[in-house]
Amino acid sequence: MRFTILACLLLAAAPAVAQDMDDIAPSPAAAAQPDDTRFVAYNQRAIAFTHAEIVDGTGGPAKYDQTLVIENGRIAALGPHVRVPKGATLIDARGKTLLPGFVMMHEHLFYYIGQRNYASMLYTFPRLYLAGGTTTARTGGSMTPYGDINLKLAIDKGEAIGPDLDTTGPYLNGAGLPILKMHALSGPDDATRTVNYWADEGATSFKTYTNITRAEMKAAIEAAHARGLKVTGHICSVTYREAAELGIDNLEHGFAVMTDFNTAKKPDECPTGSQQALAGLDENSAEVKSLIDLLVRKHVALTSTLTVFETFTPGRPKAPERALEMLIPELRKAYEDRWAQTGTLDPYKPYVAIFPKLMKLEKMFHDAGGTLLAGTDPTGYGGVVPGFSGKRQIELLVEAGFAFPEALKIATLNGARYLGRDAEIGSLEKGKRADVVLIDGDPMKNPSSLEAMPFVFKKGIGYDSAKIFDAMKGQAGLY
Repeated sequence: MRFTILACLLLAAAPAVAQDMDDIAPSPAAAAQPDDTRFVAYNQRAIAFTHAEIVDGTGGPAKYDQTLVIENGRIAALGPHVRVPKGATLIDARGKTLLPGFVMMHEHLFYYIGQRNYASMLYTFPRLYLAGGTTTARTGGSMTPYGDINLKLAIDKGEAIGPDLDTTGPYLNGAGLPILKMHALSGPDDATRTVNYWADEGATSFKTYTNITRAEMKAAIEAAHARGLKVTGHICSVTYREAAELGIDNLEHGFAVMTDFNTAKKPDECPTGSQQALAGLDENSAEVKSLIDLLVRKHVALTSTLTVFETFTPGRPKAPERALEMLIPELRKAYEDRWAQTGTLDPYKPYVAIFPKLMKLEKMFHDAGGTLLAGTDPTGYGGVVPGFSGKRQIELLVEAGFAFPEALKIATLNGARYLGRDAEIGSLEKGKRADVVLIDGDPMKNPSSLEAMPFVFKKGIGYDSAKIFDAMKGQAGLY
């Protein structure tokens, strides 16, 4: 069975680490993790940010010299002239910007370590995501669903720190993709059974994958929708048009993995040559417009994951040093070795044309009225590191032509609306939960100011990002 280059890169891009980290029993020292309270900088009942610039996540313009008041974990007041509660902790935010916590829609709690194995990162990744401003995340596919679901419950109970999690069940995939931790569906009945089983176990959404058939996808969508749950997809055996007609809610990776315009496409099979077809695609053609119009009409959201495709593109920047410091030495070396080769290896060469085209297509979809979401997808051959990739994704949306407030909305309020949680999260508004990101600088003038993010507040509790990053240094790849 053929499958896409992204699936190939998931399997073969990084050299093997000595053994599957999931099978290594933790040492007593590793099992006894220090208390996460060491990362807490603010935990007062009332906190007031004064003289702040605010970009609220609604897509509207920035507001200046604002006061934002948090009381009991919620935004109690916001505006230029508000009463600060007596005894509130004051934070002078001159020269700083407040943003809503990011709502990222294609994240993972695993990392590829070689030999077709993926190691669960149930300790490092949620803390890294939080330190990088992500206060809510959907896991865009799970290798260890029980681990993800139990982590979600632990975070909900306050027993661990990290983003709120919308947990997908196991990948819904057909036969032919040799990933050892992935179940292969045997047909539509198996798809229905799998959805119902994992919904009972606590999965809150589902993801269809590259080799699923149309009949299996239809069964999965019907079973999930019957339970009020949504289905997304990274697909190639089924086209975007077919998936939209079947009722899928979301498609992953923007237009990067579509096979609609590959002339070698056969029903229910992944074709070869999809990257070349995309590189040569006329994005202004009537056929592309027709597909975009269909997706908008069917209310199919698209998740932009420009971060992972940037790693495939020769000439793009290397991952930042601070991000690479989070990785164990073997995984860091695997990434750096492959990044140095992107300009010479044939699988990456089409991305010189594809990457800017993906940006343009996502902007076209958004401007046509489509719902664009944001995610980062820490897979491929590495370099997409939680805690750093969410900020980079927003920077890339600005590079794609979005004004900063609109790029931020894609990464905050749009995701909250998709999850049905926009009354609670996704923007800085009175009454909403106090998920607030503090930026030391002005991302309206310079989007790279996002990199200076000293504090992240979730439910009104302020976490020291630098302390989390320092504690996680050299740990991602272990646990």
